[in-house]
Amino acid sequence: MSCLPYINEMSCQPDFSSGRPDIPFFGSATLSAAGSGAYPAPMPAAPRARPTDLFTPDEWAPFQTRRAWAGPLLVLHCWSVILLAAAVGLLWPILIPLCVAVIGTRQLGLAILMHEAAHGGLSSDRRLNDVLGHWLCAVPVGASLSLYRPYHLSHHKYAQQPEDPDLVLSAPFPVTRASLRRKIVRDLTGQTFFKQRVLFLFKAFASQRDEDIAEGAVVTGRSVAPFLLVNAALLAAAVLAGVWWAYFALWLLPLATWFPMVTRLRNIAEHACVEGSADDPFRAARTTRASWWERAFIAPYWVNFHAEHHLFMHVPCWKLPALHRAVRGKPQGARMEVADGYVAVLREASARA
Repeated sequence: MSCLPYINEMSCQPDFSSGRPDIPFFGSATLSAAGSGAYPAPMPAAPRARPTDLFTPDEWAPFQTRRAWAGPLLVLHCWSVILLAAAVGLLWPILIPLCVAVIGTRQLGLAILMHEAAHGGLSSDRRLNDVLGHWLCAVPVGASLSLYRPYHLSHHKYAQQPEDPDLVLSAPFPVTRASLRRKIVRDLTGQTFFKQRVLFLFKAFASQRDEDIAEGAVVTGRSVAPFLLVNAALLAAAVLAGVWWAYFALWLLPLATWFPMVTRLRNIAEHACVEGSADDPFRAARTTRASWWERAFIAPYWVNFHAEHHLFMHVPCWKLPALHRAVRGKPQGARMEVADGYVAVLREASARA
């Protein structure tokens, strides 16, 4: 058991006054008004809650520790599911559409585990955390941990404020059903992937930001060379195995279709249509109750517990269900936005006439 990296919940920056210089390691990556020039200073940060607002030290203690093997085991699990689904597709090609959905969801799983690494959650060892988060999680799906971390911590610091780089993902909602349907069609036909991976390289969207070319896509769109290198290695492995087509059908196709769609559904569920999200830390995000099939095809690795993550972002993802129960057991927990499944969220997000 080891202690979690402690990040100051009020500033989204490491707390070097904790007397534990061996733990914080986010300082060089965190955006600051003085250092990065990304934003003018000063700016109001999003309202936050402290653990002491809800819990006694004994109640909070279980959420401050983790097992060293849990993060690496999740990465291993994610790749194992991808390889197993690919093997099923090779043996029974009729099941390839199902395999595409499974693999695309685990590609989202890799992005979620990269997100975990951005918070130092995959390992208490900084080097191992960053190697796992970057090379085994971020790069295969076209992202970069070093680029994603400051961008994402900025999202936490300014969640649902005008300076939030992810605000463009939730601000347009609710939309009409026809609009939501068009977005999903764009994802499933590869148009979103093409915009983010091809057109962006030619600066077709250099001065434009929409929900397809949000700041997150811009960040990942700059991670070209490692992405191409890893994907060339995957293609070479498929060619050497005599199944060259498997790279395209069982890796690239999910990456270009199902992965963008479930990423969009994740973004909608996390922040869209949450009244009071800019003013109340307990409503900064939504938690969505997920059935087994939603966890298998939409929301892996407890990503549906997003309200809890925004409340206490350094709690590892595998402890979020327990944190959900603990927060909901307190009076403040009644203020949280909790949805009964992703279908209910999509109905609300497409309720505009």
